[in-house]
Amino acid sequence: MIDIFTTAGTTDKVYFDALSEYQIGATALPDMLQENNVFVTHRVTQLMRKDSLELTDADRAAIHDAVVASDADKILVTHGTDTMVDTACVLSDVTGKTIVLTGSMQPASLRVSDAQFNVGFALAATQTLPHGIYIAMNGEVFDPATTKKDRAAHRFVSK
Repeated sequence: MIDIFTTAGTTDKVYFDALSEYQIGATALPDMLQENNVFVTHRVTQLMRKDSLELTDADRAAIHDAVVASDADKILVTHGTDTMVDTACVLSDVTGKTIVLTGSMQPASLRVSDAQFNVGFALAATQTLPHGIYIAMNGEVFDPATTKKDRAAHRFVSK
């Protein structure tokens, strides 16, 4: 069993009309997993619907509490990329579980998006990596203690 916790971020952003900016919508994960024939046993829990820049210490504590309370030892967290490393660091004291955070640079609702690839890659990483905390983005696995988001390059890099 893999527990998937969603917090929103860019993956779940939608564009309502020509006069709107992107807004956080319902999580795209259940539809994404079904459309891609994902049969690994999992459950999806939407913890919050926030851009990661809006996450508070209380939100990070809620994510931490959900991960600790889960009976699964494999956890995938979808998260906005801007503060993903911060949340991963809050989770660093959790032991006995494989915890992978992922997100996207483009909303899943767009035709050209990295969301589906990143979720699939992170789902595979969650099943194969040893216990620990990881960030899985764009085909690479990172240690949150030694990585950062490179905004100019639209990717994560090791420090």
